[in-house]
Parts: sequence; C-alpha cells; structure tokens
Amino acid sequence: MAAYVITEIDITDPIGYEEYKKMGPPTVAAYGGKFVARGGKAEVLEGSWTPKRIVILQFDSLERAKEWWSSKEYGPAKQVRQRTAVTNMIVVEGV
Repeated sequence: MAAYVITEIDITDPIGYEEYKKMGPPTVAAYGGKFVARGGKAEVLEGSWTPKRIVILQFDSLERAKEWWSSKEYGPAKQVRQRTAVTNMIVVEGV
C-alpha cells in the first residue's frame, strides 16, 4: 500500500535551504519515492491552516518511507533541512 510523507516547511534560511533542495531529491529517488507536490501554490479551503511550503512524497509503502527518512543517504540532507527550516512532517498510508 502506498504511503505519503506530508511536510509543512517554514524556511528560516533561504540560502541554506537551497542546498537542501539539491541534496534531498536523489535520496527520495534512491528509495523509490517521488514528489507529488513540491512547494506549489496552496490555498486554504477550510480552517485557518496557512502553511508557507508543502511537500508531498509518495513511497511504495509506509516501511519504505520510514527507511528513507532514517537512511544514511538522507541524513546529511535532513541535517541541512533541520538547520534551515522549521518542519512538521507526517507519514500516512494511502488507500
């Protein structure tokens, strides 16, 4: 069953975050993931949630998504992201 990593990102260091944008995608691909949404325009339909940046990744399974997130390949990119942005991230199984 597919799984989706949904990330809300508030970039605090735009120059440093550019490094993350280069480092992250190859690690996603290495774990069979793909970008579904990557920082495109978002509009509020209900409620008061106004995220600055949304990224959605799709993986073949929940396990594969978690393997990517905790991988040695993604580790250096994750450190850059955590240094240059405030992030909320979840993984959810699809239907």
